[in-house]
Amino acid sequence: QVQLVESGGGLVQAGGSLRLSCAASGTIFGINAMGWYRQAPGKQRELVADITAGSSTNYADPVKGRFTISRDGAKNTVYLLMNSLTPEDTAVYYCRFQRTSWPRGDYWGQGTQVTVSS
Repeated sequence: QVQLVESGGGLVQAGGSLRLSCAASGTIFGINAMGWYRQAPGKQRELVADITAGSSTNYADPVKGRFTISRDGAKNTVYLLMNSLTPEDTAVYYCRFQRTSWPRGDYWGQGTQVTVSS
């Protein structure tokens, strides 16, 4: 099993920045995909950004140029730096770690609230 603990959420004014962290522990061998997702009230959970073990990144269009995902392999931690935040970024943010080869695994954090005030 893999345990994920997120931190760094909070309340920020529009135009501000936050950095989310997701620290993994447990059986983390073979984890090859990590990502951040978000879910706003009344909406489906959506991908924000993801990163592979080789550090290839992918971003959802609404956050391109504003958010940066990164990883620290030594600390088993993934980060999401969010700049130029808008009220539309308000959501619960979840991190996800995946092992896409055998033995497959799909792990989620508990979520951290990000609220952007106008």
